[in-house]
Amino acid sequence: MDRGGSQTQPPREAAGGCVTDSEVLLETPLASLHRELGGRMVPFAGFSMPVQYPAGIMAEHLHCRAQAGLFDVSHMGQAELIGEGAAAALEKLTPADVQALKPGRQRYGLLLNEAGGIVDDFMVANLGDRLFLVVNASRKHIDLPLIESVLPAGVKLKPLPDRALIALQGPAVATLLPTSLTFMGIGEIEIAGIKVLASRSGYTGEDGLEISVPADQAEKLARALLAMPGVMPTGLGARDSLRLEAGLCLYGNDLDETTSPVEAALTWSMGKRRRTEWNFVGADVVRGHLDNGVKRLRVGIRPEGRQPARGHTVIQKDGVAVGEITSGGFGPSVGAPVAMGYVTREAAADGTALDLIVRDKPLPGRVAPMPFQPHRYAR
Repeated sequence: MDRGGSQTQPPREAAGGCVTDSEVLLETPLASLHRELGGRMVPFAGFSMPVQYPAGIMAEHLHCRAQAGLFDVSHMGQAELIGEGAAAALEKLTPADVQALKPGRQRYGLLLNEAGGIVDDFMVANLGDRLFLVVNASRKHIDLPLIESVLPAGVKLKPLPDRALIALQGPAVATLLPTSLTFMGIGEIEIAGIKVLASRSGYTGEDGLEISVPADQAEKLARALLAMPGVMPTGLGARDSLRLEAGLCLYGNDLDETTSPVEAALTWSMGKRRRTEWNFVGADVVRGHLDNGVKRLRVGIRPEGRQPARGHTVIQKDGVAVGEITSGGFGPSVGAPVAMGYVTREAAADGTALDLIVRDKPLPGRVAPMPFQPHRYAR
């Protein structure tokens, strides 16, 4: 997927999944609204989704940073885990501390395989009488059966295909939709007369809400939000450039089943208790990586000049290949190209000079700290 401003091309791949032109694409409950608003629809993880609207990706990106952007993320997988022991069962697959999650709170987690690789990244919330899960669109057909396979008697996994998911992101959200929720808080609220499940979270680095709503009420809710001052419809192109500036991973680009949490610099998502029990799938591999180090690490990269270095660009140091870029493009808020990728441990220190091989020519760059754009969450 080309992520450079208004020149972004239709995404052919997302979260590890791709589609072909001959496949029948699914649509979200907001599909007709996207077309009414002039959305440029493209294949994305098996769905027809808007990559941009007439304003263009650059304008949508900058508007989200300045005011508020409305995103349709209904293609994501939503589900509930119901029954006593649900949290302990989920912990068989993830190093996240799910049992310590208090009611009204959610956290980021990783589903792992036996090799310590990342099957998916997901969000889990404690709703008191049940857990609420959100998984990536093109991994839900893998994630949900995997979770179901470890459930004991009395714990049930309930997919929620009849719910849409809308994200309202940007600094204006706190004024437009005042709420007592703090960052990573979740609860039922009412918007435009519609009862929804809202979390103070997002994928842009900005303050905002992710809103789960009954599918038959999604268009009414989206229209009400778009009628609020300063809210702009925002497509997948800007969503991608926003998350890249924020240093957030995209499954299938920056994470996959061959990448461990240590390599991905996501050890912060592993609970302290989980690092003493080591009773999740892949724990021996992950523990070995923590104890002995890894051969490669995910790092931020700042190419010099204005030319972006995109995914699969080879990274060299002193003429020797040391890694590959996994996500890259132009950062509209940064005003310069940004990227992330994996390099050898010896080349991972901030400030390390690198050559990025773009069109068979070395483009100078350096390892740089992430995020490239400061996070502005509501703490």
